[in-house]
Amino acid sequence: MHHRKTITVCGAAAMALLCAGQVAAAYPTRAVRVVIPYPPGGGNDIIGRIVADELGKRLGQQVVVDNRAGGSTAIGAEHVARSAADGYTLLITSHTTYALLPNLRPKLGYDPQRDFEPVSLLATQSFALAVHPSLPATTVKQIIALAKARPGQMTFASAGAGTGTHFSGEQFKVLAGLDILHVPYKGGNTAITSVLSGETTMTFGSLSALSTFVTTKKLRIIAVTSARRSILDPKIPTIAESGLKGYEMTPWYGLTAPRGTPAAIVDRLNAAVVAVTQSAESRERMMKVGYEPEGSTPRQLAEHIKAELARYAKLIKAIGFTE
Repeated sequence: MHHRKTITVCGAAAMALLCAGQVAAAYPTRAVRVVIPYPPGGGNDIIGRIVADELGKRLGQQVVVDNRAGGSTAIGAEHVARSAADGYTLLITSHTTYALLPNLRPKLGYDPQRDFEPVSLLATQSFALAVHPSLPATTVKQIIALAKARPGQMTFASAGAGTGTHFSGEQFKVLAGLDILHVPYKGGNTAITSVLSGETTMTFGSLSALSTFVTTKKLRIIAVTSARRSILDPKIPTIAESGLKGYEMTPWYGLTAPRGTPAAIVDRLNAAVVAVTQSAESRERMMKVGYEPEGSTPRQLAEHIKAELARYAKLIKAIGFTE
């Protein structure tokens, strides 16, 4: 009797696996919807549409983009977290959703680790520390020395409080032990303009936004904020290798599904997404607008989200930042 029960249980388990495999093999049988929790036109939207276009070709079904902006990405993220876990509603969003907001809003309507199935990283972006050419500093060490010699006198411009450029500057201040004033603006271009005019000392901006001014020698790039040199311009050193060990601030974008999405479907999506990030066409499209293609395994994305949650928690606590 005991043996018969064991066989029955094993048979049920095998049947479940067989059914899951059949579902994954057939998936998708209709259009897939990708939610982007930002309005059209921004960086997340650009990445999302590039991935959606190419993903549709590989899945053999239409992949529809659904922009659900609001709540600093929380509205779109909550919608996906509550959607059916069948692979037909996905989320393409940034570190803001998975690492920043959870550290700022204790009553957030989703949990980045509990409510989503990680599928893959999609892309990263390198910010760069840029100064006016008149500043007597060409290296990270020289800027740190200058800031220590002029406590409270130097400033850094950002695209606004709580943005990636803001946290890039705060991380720089904390790790180097500097007294530099943060000056928030309404957008990255305005922040860059403030450095061009001499209104502020430095800024952290995307390589693509800074490139024109560097070419015309109106700005000088000192180093990039990412952990490794950017493939967009490998000649530029990282802030960490330039003397500020442990420094890293890298905006990133990832694809997740609602928690409970069958593993076979997640694996199917992962294989398709990684192929997208490795294709010459997608890479060219992403790099042209300043992003670096970055595929991963589901486990690697899960570990990345966990590490980023801890990184932002530590920085937010250190600077006492609140929304």
